[in-house]
Amino acid sequence: MTVTKRFTDWLKDVLNISDQIDTEEAAQKIRSNIYFRGPNVWILAFSVIIASVGLNINSTAVIIGAMLISPLMGPIIGLGLALGTNDTALLKGSVRNLLVMVIVSLIAASLYFLISPLNLVNPTELTARTRPTIYDVLIALFGGFAGILESSRKEKGTVLAGVAIATALMPPLCTAGYGIAKANSAFFLGAMLLFMINCVFIILATYILTKYLRFKEAEYASPAVARKTRTLMTLAIIAVMIPSLWSAVLMVMDNNFERNVQAFVSENKNISQGYIYDYKITEGKDRNVEVYFAGKKLTEEEMEFLSESAISHGIPQGRLQIKEMDLGNSDQATDQLLKSIYERAEDEISRKDARIRDLERELSDIKGREVNYRRLAKEIRYSYPEVKDISIARGAEVDDSLRVKDRTVVLATSGKPIEASRLRKVEEWLRLRMEDTTVVVHNIIR
Repeated sequence: MTVTKRFTDWLKDVLNISDQIDTEEAAQKIRSNIYFRGPNVWILAFSVIIASVGLNINSTAVIIGAMLISPLMGPIIGLGLALGTNDTALLKGSVRNLLVMVIVSLIAASLYFLISPLNLVNPTELTARTRPTIYDVLIALFGGFAGILESSRKEKGTVLAGVAIATALMPPLCTAGYGIAKANSAFFLGAMLLFMINCVFIILATYILTKYLRFKEAEYASPAVARKTRTLMTLAIIAVMIPSLWSAVLMVMDNNFERNVQAFVSENKNISQGYIYDYKITEGKDRNVEVYFAGKKLTEEEMEFLSESAISHGIPQGRLQIKEMDLGNSDQATDQLLKSIYERAEDEISRKDARIRDLERELSDIKGREVNYRRLAKEIRYSYPEVKDISIARGAEVDDSLRVKDRTVVLATSGKPIEASRLRKVEEWLRLRMEDTTVVVHNIIR
């Protein structure tokens, strides 16, 4: 057997998932999760309020908590399964329940922001949910792949929780509720676009893997009804996917345009006896670039040079607008420039302050879990004199199924073997003392 053949066989064995997939159980579980009644109603209400509070106070940790408990993923994956298996009943149920969930979420979020007394000057978490990018498309697509694959596994893990965090369905809905409460159409439309992108590409990923994994298709009374249903499903897929794919293409173009503008500004930051101190890309079908220039007035040759440079950076002719400010002739112009720079710096400081607060909270959590190892070692030696030294390591354990678990390993060094029963007592005591149920103790003879 050649090396190539051995490698190919090994690769096939590693990537093989057929013996770990149960499509029937997965389909049954997905169908049971689409319904919006009982506990799901309350859980959705709680997650809406938690997410709204997190957005309102710029707390990433609180927003993540809301995403973890939100039941919105159920009917979205149900939609993908329905399209993949030509199940009209499941399609109708998923659409109906998703619409009800969306309406309830929008109402709850709108009411919260109407009565909330907190109104941040720079709500960065809210603003971040109003500007979809191509990265949101990729996250939703591959998050959807991971979600349906996890739902189809015989042994369930924690992937769905990660998918819920990555695809972020709840925060955009709450941001749209904020837009309704504040009568801000930009927030509402931007957030709803992000929500629709997440939904559509999760549905697309579910549809693709449903076909690939060969989920059982719905049965019909006659071949004619089956053909009609498949035709309707195909038309529904085309109607949903084409606008979304076109939207993704437009986002790629927008991202490329923004990168080109940044490169143009960076390359021409200092020109003649002045400099570009700010720029803005206007929204709309034809995106223009407004460049704010301070210093001695530009000559016609310099204006032409900037125009040619803009074209070479992918900014179409006529889209560049240069707004000059002559600092040499007007104290008022100088004041305006300083004010502009101050406002931009203040926005940047606000964003960094919000990030610092999040990092401080994370650091506080880490410090709260720290252990006084010197005192712990003294207590172990007092209670278990046979233990000479201890080594403590916190990390992760990966089992045969490649599942990752937190683990704290304690190596207890002694002159002779410690009895198994006594070693278990040390382990139980350490778990209580360290408030860590993952502690495992191993005896080292030295």
